[in-house]
Amino acid sequence: MKNILFSLLLVIGALLLSKASIAQTTQIGVIDSTTAKPSKWKFGVGFGLSFVGGTNISLAPNLTYKLSEKVSLGGGIQGSYSAIKDVQSTTTYGANVISQYSPIKKITLLVEFAELKVATETETPEGKVKDDFWDSALFVGAGFNINEKISVGAKYNVLYKEDESVYTSPIIPFVNITF
Repeated sequence: MKNILFSLLLVIGALLLSKASIAQTTQIGVIDSTTAKPSKWKFGVGFGLSFVGGTNISLAPNLTYKLSEKVSLGGGIQGSYSAIKDVQSTTTYGANVISQYSPIKKITLLVEFAELKVATETETPEGKVKDDFWDSALFVGAGFNINEKISVGAKYNVLYKEDESVYTSPIIPFVNITF
């Protein structure tokens, strides 16, 4: 009986030891969020929407790369539609390159070059008059950074010519949201 009891204990011990030796372990790693580096790429979108005196809709997605804490370079595409019922409609699309400099955290200075294809249709007593042309704009501007993702400001088109530009004013306000 002792031999059976000893053999049984020996088998149970061997089984327990073999289970322990083949058991799987899982290691869980925790990443400290304070050491994670944010991406240097920023996707942003500028937009406009107005129905005062007509319809104005614009959308301008962009992608910038942060070269340093203060300097970013990037580019984007843009498109807009504006219309005054039974008078004129204008559609624009094009691309832009942009450089941004932030001397302090709350302020961003920018230089932007945009090239736009413009298609205008105007109603006259003689009929519809269509005009297609390219318009170049060189903006310098400044924005106030409300937080890390939202910036509002204005930019000035130094190439603005009153009778030749698609823009109604050399000063353009902007809102930019980054993701």
